[in-house]
Amino acid sequence: MFRRSSGGAAEGKAADSEAAQSQGAPAKDKPSAEAAKGRPTPKRSEAERNRYQSITGSTTSGRGPGSGSSSGSKSSGSKATPEDKARARSERERRTAAMRRGEEWALGPRDRGPIRKLARDYVDSHRRPSEYYMYVLLLLLVALLSRNAKLNTYVSPLVLVLVVIVAIDAYLIRRALMKLAAERYPGESTRGMTTYAVMRALQIRRFRMPAPRLKPGDKF
Repeated sequence: MFRRSSGGAAEGKAADSEAAQSQGAPAKDKPSAEAAKGRPTPKRSEAERNRYQSITGSTTSGRGPGSGSSSGSKSSGSKATPEDKARARSERERRTAAMRRGEEWALGPRDRGPIRKLARDYVDSHRRPSEYYMYVLLLLLVALLSRNAKLNTYVSPLVLVLVVIVAIDAYLIRRALMKLAAERYPGESTRGMTTYAVMRALQIRRFRMPAPRLKPGDKF
């Protein structure tokens, strides 16, 4: 009886081990991650390809592909009409005319303020040597382009004389304007006033902007 029972137990153990092996074989063959998900783990190249496609196919606005056509039709429908263009051109012409007259609302930040108006009126009411700077510069340019050796010998001395004259005139403009600003607008900032006045004095009178409202010799 002992042999029969031991033999039966041994046979039972062998059958149990065979059943366990037959059931556990697929689990050993599959990786743990694949067994948990129930599907094979994709390769790294495939995962990156799918991720790039999802990013490229998505839209930041949350709208579908048809939103581009709707936005394009909307932008095309908002084009300026001929009436709008005519109105804008009329507004620019009105502003330019007001700027030439020196109206404060049409002036840029560089030309605004009582100090800048004072500088313009002072420069426009005087005949200054700096006013002919552009004419002399044009003559010097013609002399250089002519390639005449005799004329070119006078170019450098004339340029030096021109620079000295402009520097002296700038000093006189600054001194006069500082005195006028202290008398008429005490406490107002005079920063940039001298440069503004000198640059206006160097311009040809007919091309000054705003246009001169005073003639040489007028009092203001």
